[in-house]
Amino acid sequence: MDEFYKKYFRLINGFVKRKIDDGDTAEELTNTILLSAWNSLPYYEGKASQKNWIMGIAKHKIIDFYRKKKIKTVLFSAIPSLEDIADKSIGPEGESLKNELKREIKEVLDELSEGYSKILRLKYVDGLRNTEIAKKLSKSYKAVEGKLARAKLKFRQKYEEKNN
Repeated sequence: MDEFYKKYFRLINGFVKRKIDDGDTAEELTNTILLSAWNSLPYYEGKASQKNWIMGIAKHKIIDFYRKKKIKTVLFSAIPSLEDIADKSIGPEGESLKNELKREIKEVLDELSEGYSKILRLKYVDGLRNTEIAKKLSKSYKAVEGKLARAKLKFRQKYEEKNN
């Protein structure tokens, strides 16, 4: 393992650092990638060079990192639509990831109670402000705030259950 680690650490860490700005996170992810590659060595078939095979693992781990990280932080910011969320979450990684993220969000929204799903859609899909939601639902502003907080929490829990 030590020889494998020394052989690929600089290459993978450099690649990860170009994709992730935080040095500590990049190093942690590099270690995760190398451990994953090491554990998967028995399945390496030699169809590509070992370096390219490990770089493929790195690419997928980075995509997973951003998908998990961004959905938790971006979804409940002031972004008004799922389209914006998907665009910001995946960056240049491609249309297929964008569609996958939108599908995951929709699945989780569909699993929520009707009330939670509706209030989250009004807020983040329709882009309504809390005062507008309150008026539309004939609720007080405080009631909308409270229900949004509970709906966000439930969404996060369900999303994490599906993706961990």
